[in-house]
Amino acid sequence: MTRSADPAPNMALLLADARRWFEDALFASMRAAGEQPVTSAQGLVFASLDPEGTTVSDIARRIGVTRQTAHQAVHGLVALGLLEQVPDPASARTRLIRITPEGERVHARAQATLARIEQVLAERIGAGPAAALRDALSLPRGEPPLVEAPLVEAP
Repeated sequence: MTRSADPAPNMALLLADARRWFEDALFASMRAAGEQPVTSAQGLVFASLDPEGTTVSDIARRIGVTRQTAHQAVHGLVALGLLEQVPDPASARTRLIRITPEGERVHARAQATLARIEQVLAERIGAGPAAALRDALSLPRGEPPLVEAPLVEAP
């Protein structure tokens, strides 16, 4: 964790730091293996794709970004040869984004690398805590709550 000055960081910061730790390990490992570097947004694109292809609008909605941001991430992955754009058989006005064979290879390598990173985490924090963390994060959380933010006076 990078925020050691805060004696009790909130859970959102802890989760963000944990995500960053995984991403840093994944991206460094993939670069060391000779793979093309991708951005965090590009990595999220892969996780949002359907096997038959996905529209840019659906990608944007699934990863919580604007259509323009999703398009930029997709365009970068198309340029790397990891994704392709194909006509949507259901609509002449849209195109589907699909993983290329090279993209499948890189994605499989990234998934295997993430599994190894999880093993390293379990070695560092213990198998029990790592399994408990996975279980807790897998539980359904429901829709994000709308809570009343407490009023805080300015100093």
